Amino acid sequence: MKKLAFLVTLALFVSSCMPPGAGQGGGGTPFSAILPFVLIFGLFYFLIIRPQQRQSRERKKMLAEIKRGDSVITTGGIHGRVINVDGDDITVEIAKGINVRMVRSGISEKTDSATADGKSKGGG
Repeated sequence: MKKLAFLVTLALFVSSCMPPGAGQGGGGTPFSAILPFVLIFGLFYFLIIRPQQRQSRERKKMLAEIKRGDSVITTGGIHGRVINVDGDDITVEIAKGINVRMVRSGISEKTDSATADGKSKGGG
């Protein structure tokens, strides 16, 4: 993708540096002056903005689906199990008898409970 972006930028730069043909003025149409900016914006949109929007949608969906009993990882990297969901507040048990109340946005990802239990019991 980086090579494609570089090649498109290089092609736009070279095309703008070419001298005008015989009998042509130095100007050009307004469309040809705006075209490189439109192409760069289109490239920027498809390589950066769209994937970011998709990730944001997936994260919002994951946060909305959190329920009691789910194993989660917080943004601080703490593994735990959800024991209570109350609107935007979530209570996570991070060790036996240790509960932490946090906001939904503090959850980084939801994990499989079997995977999380295996990691914590395996000692590694």
